[in-house]
Amino acid sequence: MLTKRTHSAHVLVAAALALPAASLAADSSTETIGVSKAKPIAISRIAPPLAHFHRTIRVVKGEIAAARRAERRRQRRETFAGLPAGVSLATLEAIAACESGSDPTVVSSDGSYRGEYQFDLGTWESVGGSGDPAAAPEAEQDYRAALLYAQSGSSPWPVCG
Repeated sequence: MLTKRTHSAHVLVAAALALPAASLAADSSTETIGVSKAKPIAISRIAPPLAHFHRTIRVVKGEIAAARRAERRRQRRETFAGLPAGVSLATLEAIAACESGSDPTVVSSDGSYRGEYQFDLGTWESVGGSGDPAAAPEAEQDYRAALLYAQSGSSPWPVCG
């Protein structure tokens, strides 16, 4: 027999789910809780907390994304701190946005241009890069693009420069 006075709510729920309703019948000396006395919770009582939960998830997700963007900007400022005069972070961000949508893993449809700044392999190697530009860390791509911009201005990016 399950009584309110001797068992926690968790035990009651587990028992109600595990035992047949007949075994939970009331005894004359104590009040019991059983399946026969259970009443469903109205949907209207569930909806507001659920909506609040989803709103909280959206807010936290937005805060995480904002923190990631801020960290990325901070890392870029550090990367570009020692670059030659004439290279601005805003210019490189605009080139990256135009060339690849700022995606460091993008490869052109024919495979010739790779990474955030759409380097061809020869240009990538000319600024000290090695391997596949699209596989290089974003900070390295940013640094190599800044070096290229310092050497050649915007001419390597005829459409986006």
